[in-house]
Amino acid sequence: MFDWVQDIADWLVYQVFGINKGAHLGEALNFFIYDSVKILILLTVVIFFMGIVNSYFPIDRVKNYLSRNKLYGLEYLMASLFGVVTPFCSCSSVPLFIGFVRGGIPLGVTFAFLITSPLVNEVAIGLFVGLFGLQTTIIYVVSGILLGTISGIILQQLKLERFLTTWVKEVLENAQREQDAFIAEKSTFKQRLPIIWAEVLQILKGVIPYVLVGIAIGGLMHGYIPEGFFEQYMSKDNPLAVPIATILAVPMYMNASGVLPVVQVLVVKGIPLGTAIAFMMGVVGLSLPEAMLLKKVMTLKLIGVFFGVVTLCIIISGYLFNLIL
Repeated sequence: MFDWVQDIADWLVYQVFGINKGAHLGEALNFFIYDSVKILILLTVVIFFMGIVNSYFPIDRVKNYLSRNKLYGLEYLMASLFGVVTPFCSCSSVPLFIGFVRGGIPLGVTFAFLITSPLVNEVAIGLFVGLFGLQTTIIYVVSGILLGTISGIILQQLKLERFLTTWVKEVLENAQREQDAFIAEKSTFKQRLPIIWAEVLQILKGVIPYVLVGIAIGGLMHGYIPEGFFEQYMSKDNPLAVPIATILAVPMYMNASGVLPVVQVLVVKGIPLGTAIAFMMGVVGLSLPEAMLLKKVMTLKLIGVFFGVVTLCIIISGYLFNLIL
């Protein structure tokens, strides 16, 4: 599908730039050009499609439905599914998390959204299809949804509402968002298209720097790191490789679009896919900047419990991925 992109990358690197095939710089630059073009095309298509979906299912409609209806446990799954169609990193999901809590949605349901939103969204799905294929993408999406759902249920059973800060209660509903949702409901598809495309450009503007940085890191790893370098630390023979990868990922911060090219290179270098994905989930779903932002709405004890439960679920997911894939 993207053979023409590879041809362009080969032409630029080996003919225009005159770099010898097999050279470290050539391998790194070829990887960067090919993946940059391919991923940006995928992102534009997928984000535009999800923009159409989001225009028909406003945030406040979902939030109000979850808070007013008894769904017998399905609300956790619905919150996770809603997280899939919102293109947010862990930090930018926090404002919606606050709005959900303020709107009366159970804390566990809001956690299900907060966990799934950065892990599985149109950006991550578009990248996964391009980097790992459809079958692996489906498994990843299902596991991400289950991770959010199960973690949300566990956190709800712990009855952690008392550990929310008083600041949460002072947060007011965003009236403009409700007005925008009402306007969107009354608009025709033709009228929505300029708004959808503007959102696509806005998302791409925020995502592209992460994409390019992530691909650049992946290119350097692809071109310069020798085969087998990571295997001594996170090889399939190391039973602790998954928890090590997950714990090491927590201090880092990058969204899915930035870290996925790095994950691709880790897999190429011999790291089992489940271990690499556990690393990615740790980077994307748990980060120090997210913890700092959550401090506004949660006590340190609640943040610790949240991170602990999600870390445990990510580690389990990593082992399951390695078994399945």
